Amino acid sequence: MDTSVWLPYVQSYGYVMLFLFLFCGIVGIPAPEESLLFLVGVMVAKEQLLLGPSLASCWGGAMTGMVAAYGAGRWWGAPFVQKYGKCVGITAERWERARRWFGRYGKWGILFGCYAPGVRQICPYMAGVSRFPFGPFLLLSALGTAGWAVPLTAAGLWLGQRIHIPLISFPLAGLALFLLFLLAAWVGQRRRKKSFES
Repeated sequence: MDTSVWLPYVQSYGYVMLFLFLFCGIVGIPAPEESLLFLVGVMVAKEQLLLGPSLASCWGGAMTGMVAAYGAGRWWGAPFVQKYGKCVGITAERWERARRWFGRYGKWGILFGCYAPGVRQICPYMAGVSRFPFGPFLLLSALGTAGWAVPLTAAGLWLGQRIHIPLISFPLAGLALFLLFLLAAWVGQRRRKKSFES
């Protein structure tokens, strides 16, 4: 999602929009999660937002999304998620892969899944479907979402204090990072091909 689309909402409605964007991102509705958390840090550095309320809103939105997804999985079960999951990007193939993975690494997925797009959306649903105990789920989710939101926001804050970053330049920065990723993937593929041939 382009920064120019959602930045005005954050600037106009502040912490409420932070909460809603993070909630939507966790339950699977497309939202700018990582880029938003980084941008929040930059906006705090530019004194457009306050750090405490920003972190509380982001963490609260992510946690509410985790609990809502867990509840959907627990009360409505796998048939509901399989039927309506495609609306939020959970395909049958992705669901089956996640089910097998969660059976082996469930608690680690809840704790560290926020760092992996796709995993963070499916893990809370899987936890509900598999009847993962709610108390440990809540604790792992609280630690996991905090361990994801705080460092990304801190990185934005740190960079925003040291480098002048116009907020409007975020789409260009995203494009530059994407091009660097493509270049790195191409170089890696060439090296693997050369090592295979030799």
